[in-house]
Amino acid sequence: MSVGERKTKKDVTLNAPLNYQDKHQFSFIDLFAGLGGFHLAMQKLGGKCVFASELKEDLRILYKENYGIDCFGDINKVDIDKDIPKKFDMLCAGFPCQPFSKAGKQQGFNDEKDRGNLFWKIMDILKDKTPEYILLENVQNLQTHDNGNTWEVIRTNLEKLYDVKCDIISPHNFGIPQHRKRIYIVGRLKSKGGLKDFKFPPHEEKVECNIKSVIDESDDDFLSLREQTRVHLKAWQEFLDLLTKNKISIPSFPIWAMEWGADYEYEKTPPCRQKRKTLEGRRGKFGVVLQGNSADDMRLQLPIYAQTVMKPNEEFPVWKKNFIKWNREFYNEHKDILDSWLPKIQKPGFENSHQKFEWNCGIDKNAKPILDNKIIQFRPSGIRVKLPTYSPALVLTTTQIPIFPWITTPDGKQGRYMTKKEAAKLQGMEELKNVPNTISEAFKAFGNAVNVDVVRRIAENLLEIR
Repeated sequence: MSVGERKTKKDVTLNAPLNYQDKHQFSFIDLFAGLGGFHLAMQKLGGKCVFASELKEDLRILYKENYGIDCFGDINKVDIDKDIPKKFDMLCAGFPCQPFSKAGKQQGFNDEKDRGNLFWKIMDILKDKTPEYILLENVQNLQTHDNGNTWEVIRTNLEKLYDVKCDIISPHNFGIPQHRKRIYIVGRLKSKGGLKDFKFPPHEEKVECNIKSVIDESDDDFLSLREQTRVHLKAWQEFLDLLTKNKISIPSFPIWAMEWGADYEYEKTPPCRQKRKTLEGRRGKFGVVLQGNSADDMRLQLPIYAQTVMKPNEEFPVWKKNFIKWNREFYNEHKDILDSWLPKIQKPGFENSHQKFEWNCGIDKNAKPILDNKIIQFRPSGIRVKLPTYSPALVLTTTQIPIFPWITTPDGKQGRYMTKKEAAKLQGMEELKNVPNTISEAFKAFGNAVNVDVVRRIAENLLEIR
C-alpha cells in the first residue's frame, strides 16, 4: 500500500475550491470513484468524503487535485478494517458495469476479469461497517441480465441488512440534454426504519430538452472532423435529397445499403451453416454474385452482419430478419432511383458501419431531411441522426463522440465534435478544474462517470427521510 493510500483514513480534509451547502452534514465513502461524480453530488448536499477508491492511477491523481483526498487504488487490496473508517453514513458506488452492459459480453458474476465479483467487495464493506445508507449506480441492463437472476442475487444480499428500492432514471427526465438510462439502487438499514418514506424524485419520460443549452460555440478545444467523415455525411445528405426529390419517405428502419441487390438465404439456416452449393450463384453484399473455391470464400462476400457464426439450430434474431427483409423490399421498390446514388458509398474508405444509416428523428414534421441541424453519431450500428434535443449517452471511444454539424469552427469549417467542456456540463461536472488532458481520455472518464445532477436529486430525497 502506498503512503498516499495509508493517509486516506486520516486525511479527509476537503481542499478543493468547490462550494457546497452545509445542509445535511453526513459522511460518505466513494468507491470506483472515477472523476468523482458521487463526490460532487454529495458535497453539494453537505457531505464529507472519508474514503475513496479508484483503480486507474491517472484518475486517482485528478481526484487528489480536485478534492484534496488521496484516493486508494485497487479495491481488492483494501483492508476493510484498517483502511476504511469505522463509521460513515453512506456508501456510494458506481460499480463496474461492463459485465452487465448490452455493449459487453454480459457475463455478470462470471466475468473473467472479476469485475462482476466486485459487488461482493461492496457487500463485505456493508456487513463490516453497516452505514445507514447505500446509493449504487449501474447500467439499465442489470435488472434483466441472465433473465433477472443477477439482480435477484444483488437484491437478496442487500436486503439481509437494508430496505432496498431501485428505479431507472436518465438525465433527460429532468431536462438535462443527455439520454443515459441507468439503474439507481438505494437502501437504508432496516434497523433505522428502512425506506418507508422514501420516493425517487419525480421523473418524466417526455421532457423538453435542448442540446444547445450546453454548447459553447466559442470553445476552441475540439476534435476536428476528418475529411473522410465530411465525405460520408455529404453522401448521405445526397441520399436524403434524392428521397425528397422523388417524394419517397425516409424509412423508419435502419438503412443497410449493402443488402440492396442481395438474395442469399437468411430466414431459416444462417449463411455460416450453409453449404457451398446453397450459396453459389446467390447474390451477397451490394448484389455481388457469390463465387469462390469454398463456402468460406462466398461467405466473405456477404454483408458483415450476415457472416455471424451461430450456434447449431440457431436462426438470425427476428429484428435482423426484419431489417434484411425491409431493406430488400425498399431497394426493389425504388431500384431505378437508388442505383444512381449507390456507387457513392461503395468507394474505398466507406467502412461497413458507414454504409448503414439510421434516421432517428421520428415523425416530427419539423425534422426536415437535412443533416446540418441534427446531432450525428458514427456508431458500429451505423451513422445515427437525431434531433438536437438531447445527446446520446457519452461513450468511451472518440469515434462515437456526437457531432454538431451546424457549428462554424474558428478555422471557418462547418461542424465539429462535442468538446470536453460540453461533456462535463452534460454530466454535471462543469465545476471540475482538472479533467483528463486528452479528448480521448476525457470522454472515457465522462462515459464511465455517474451523472452528478441525477445522483444529487436521489441522495437529497434519501437523506430527507432521517
